[in-house]
Amino acid sequence: MTEYLSPVIETKNLGKKYPIPKGYRELLFHPFLKKEKPALENVSIQVQKGEIFGILGPNGSGKTTLLKILSTLILPSSGYALIHGMDVVKHEKEIKSIIGVVVSDERSFYWRLTGRENLSFFSTLNNIPGDEALQKIEEIAMQLGFADQLDHRFQEYSSGTRQKMAIARGLLTDPEILFMDEPTRSLDPEISRNLRTFIKEVLVRRYGKTIFLSTNNIQEAEDICDRVAIIHKGTIKQSGIPVQSCVQSNLPLDELFVRSLHE
Repeated sequence: MTEYLSPVIETKNLGKKYPIPKGYRELLFHPFLKKEKPALENVSIQVQKGEIFGILGPNGSGKTTLLKILSTLILPSSGYALIHGMDVVKHEKEIKSIIGVVVSDERSFYWRLTGRENLSFFSTLNNIPGDEALQKIEEIAMQLGFADQLDHRFQEYSSGTRQKMAIARGLLTDPEILFMDEPTRSLDPEISRNLRTFIKEVLVRRYGKTIFLSTNNIQEAEDICDRVAIIHKGTIKQSGIPVQSCVQSNLPLDELFVRSLHE
């Protein structure tokens, strides 16, 4: 049961703009003119402890930008974001000690190293002592169901096992909050179902993690999220929709999603 107390994640009027490269003509005639493209505008959300909160939107809607700001990877241009009351700009070090990030970027792993060697390397980066790291790696791999493949090279892994490696890396520091960027992208339906079950039944119900999940998969949001916010072109169209109430009111999430994109 989700506890609705003070939010563990909160944003208020959060915005992010990226500079637009100038052409030769603009550089010549308007050298000091600043051109920017908004990626996020006035994003305000709240995430409670122990829930799975989904950011649902099409590709290019701003989901990943929001996740990167919340995980202190990039700075916002306006507004603020808090993790347990700590500002993501002022308290980067403290926030990084309580969060984990799962991204589906296979290029961030070393393909010629084994799974164990990859995870040992990332443990070192997180200042986890050697013996403790070895034990954690074994335990996490057991939980995720790929302990028998730990000593295989990363390049030999299936897409499902590579995704499990991404989750394992995010769990090394035993984070209280886990940010997941499209965790089942490019996976076949059976592997996707198994990962969703692991997220909901193990990470949240057994270990009490708070999950912030970005997705463009409506079925995924409906399957595992407690609440969702719908984002389009950097703007939140619907905020904190309880998924179960959508089901009970016979208002499909996909209908609400499509309606939001046309508002």
